[in-house]
Amino acid sequence: MANLWKIEVGKLKQRINNLLNEKHLFNRRKTMSQAKTLNEKELNLLLLYIKTKKYGYRDRAMVLMTYWAGMRIGEVAATKIKDVLGADGKIKEELHLTAEQTKGKYARTVVLADKLRKELTEYLKTRFNTNELIGLSYSKSVNKPLFETQKREGFNNNTACYHFHMLYKQAGLIGCSSHSGRRTFLTSLSSKSVPLRVLMELAGHRQAQTTMRYIDVTQDMKRAAVALI
Repeated sequence: MANLWKIEVGKLKQRINNLLNEKHLFNRRKTMSQAKTLNEKELNLLLLYIKTKKYGYRDRAMVLMTYWAGMRIGEVAATKIKDVLGADGKIKEELHLTAEQTKGKYARTVVLADKLRKELTEYLKTRFNTNELIGLSYSKSVNKPLFETQKREGFNNNTACYHFHMLYKQAGLIGCSSHSGRRTFLTSLSSKSVPLRVLMELAGHRQAQTTMRYIDVTQDMKRAAVALI
């Protein structure tokens, strides 16, 4: 009887854990789908607020990694200096993420726009001088997180999400979350007629339906569509 009771209790605990996991997944998807996309004016407002912060260069670079490269917040937190810095001391054109660094458990490549590479260079110059950047690839420091907290520790997914939440809240932008940059990135490219297949590659998605959930149909997009008639 005692063994039977333990088995039943184990089954009950497993069912509870499964329900909790399903609820967490549902809430996460709900948050993602509801995350506000920002227009250019709102993004500039956010960046202006960030400029007033003590770690403004860091926060600006973190935010723009989501808006200009479509990176997940967990990927931003997991990025190391060696992932973006080349042997010549310059920012790489592409960022290669391992399966362990991505949510989907598949390695993927992130294309870094020239303007984002410039932002990352400016940020790294707040941590290292030009000569140090050139030799950084040959030192142990290259294995450090690209973005560190004020305690010199790397962010994780949860702390980075909360950090973004507070940035948006303090900037007065309601309805935003760590998904906002990624949604804005994909929505902006979609409005410029970038093919869905390309959007999937840039987002690191394996299913078109997943990518489509990120795209917000804006009034400007609808007006532009009607103008084609």
